Amino acid sequence: MKPGLMGNTLKNIRKERKLTLKDLAEQTGVSISFLSQVERGKSSVTLESLKKIADALGVNPSIFFAENHEQDPLEIRRESFFYKDLSNGVKDASFSPIMVSLNPGENEGKPFAHSGHEFLFVLEGVLTVAIDGQFTELREQQSILFDAKKVHYWYNFTDSVVRFLVVSSKK
Repeated sequence: MKPGLMGNTLKNIRKERKLTLKDLAEQTGVSISFLSQVERGKSSVTLESLKKIADALGVNPSIFFAENHEQDPLEIRRESFFYKDLSNGVKDASFSPIMVSLNPGENEGKPFAHSGHEFLFVLEGVLTVAIDGQFTELREQQSILFDAKKVHYWYNFTDSVVRFLVVSSKK
């Protein structure tokens, strides 16, 4: 991903929504200075922050990776994770299907919670999922469904890419 591409996308969507950095910071709990750094391409965002920002803006997190939609999600260029929207452009669905790829060793970030439910299905590799402090390892073809209001996070503690499907309900 080109430096600043995510930031430009974020800034454009925020302005389309007529939100200031302060407005977005208040809705996400992410600092104004951090949001400004992301918009200027000076800081990268964690999965937790990306989810909060996408939810506040009412967009699928994969929109920030639009340039990569045509490419194989395994070709992650200097990014620790990659989202691919699987909704086929359906905007008003009650759930959001996304394919996520995590690079080897991607284990930074803070657990978070959001509304709805979350279903994870591992396509490739071993995914570690933390839900309310309980760690579960999911291998290929394994899945889990949980209340997303529980504090959770995904980790890749291996030396291989992990690819998995995430289906999040809106409520």
